[in-house]
Amino acid sequence: MGIETKQEAPSEVKGSGGISSGHERLPAGLKLRFLALAATLLVVVPVVLGRSPYYITVLTNAAVLAFISLGVWVTFSIGRMNLAQGAFAMVGGYITAILSTRYGLSFWLCMPLSGLVSAALGAFVGWPVLRLKGVYFAMITLSLTEAIRLLTLNGGDVTKGATGIVNIPRPGAIGIFGLTIVPGFSGADPLPFYFLACGLLLLGIVAVWRLSTSRLGWVFRSLRQNEDLATSIGINVAKYRVIAFAVCCFLGGIGGAFFAAYHQNIYPASYTIADSVNFMLYCFLGGLDFILGPVVGAFLLVIAFEILHAVQDYQALIYGILMIACMLWLPNGILSVAVRRSSRESPARK
Repeated sequence: MGIETKQEAPSEVKGSGGISSGHERLPAGLKLRFLALAATLLVVVPVVLGRSPYYITVLTNAAVLAFISLGVWVTFSIGRMNLAQGAFAMVGGYITAILSTRYGLSFWLCMPLSGLVSAALGAFVGWPVLRLKGVYFAMITLSLTEAIRLLTLNGGDVTKGATGIVNIPRPGAIGIFGLTIVPGFSGADPLPFYFLACGLLLLGIVAVWRLSTSRLGWVFRSLRQNEDLATSIGINVAKYRVIAFAVCCFLGGIGGAFFAAYHQNIYPASYTIADSVNFMLYCFLGGLDFILGPVVGAFLLVIAFEILHAVQDYQALIYGILMIACMLWLPNGILSVAVRRSSRESPARK
């Protein structure tokens, strides 16, 4: 069961039309579920599958794809269908690749810088684009994904064109006063990247949950419900739309930086329109009302397609069918089924 974001609106109002902060502690049940998820990812999986590089690699990919999809979930919270997340993952990947190969910067500096550059670009692009709604915004973001791909393809010596950037250094060691805190990522052992991916995912879940239950989260949901009403009570709609989009792009840039160092290369074809659609599908499949929706959707689809190698040639077709099926029969995602089942069982227990 995911972490629900459906909560009663706060009754207190700050000033003239402001929304109260909504700071809340994580309920005990949800805290236990989060701890169970963390224990499974960080303890159980390494113990059980630590000697199987293939499975660890699959789960690493799923964890980072889920992390990137959390950003798409944030834009859904303001009522926008974002098809540009692949573009900002591309930006983050190229920023890390250029800074590490050309200027010798450490991955641990490149990764946050990639997120910040992606967020800044998202804010710059989003200020005019976010005025659009519905299919118009979706089509613009779809075009943005292709525009970034073409920009990297024709970037000359900066992006190396179609040949891409290769031999990207792996993350180095982190030490303080001669004491090594994090050893360097060297060799073919996939576990260091797996732990980093899971750490990013868990931090992303906590950050997005904290955002959704803060004043910003209430403002975002008010924009999704009625932007005109939000404007009438004094909310700067344009500013908060840009903030949400910048957060989304930041997560995309961090994920792109991870994959650039993980694969040690990046190309213009590394992220396409299909990848942006997939990030959105993970959110639909898991459930838009739940913070864990993108996580469940990403892990489910990534693992399923790795198990079913025979159908990978039809991946785009199956993704399309799944998206249509979710909209028709599971508009609130897989996690909504678990919520309905638990709500039916709880009265019986009483």
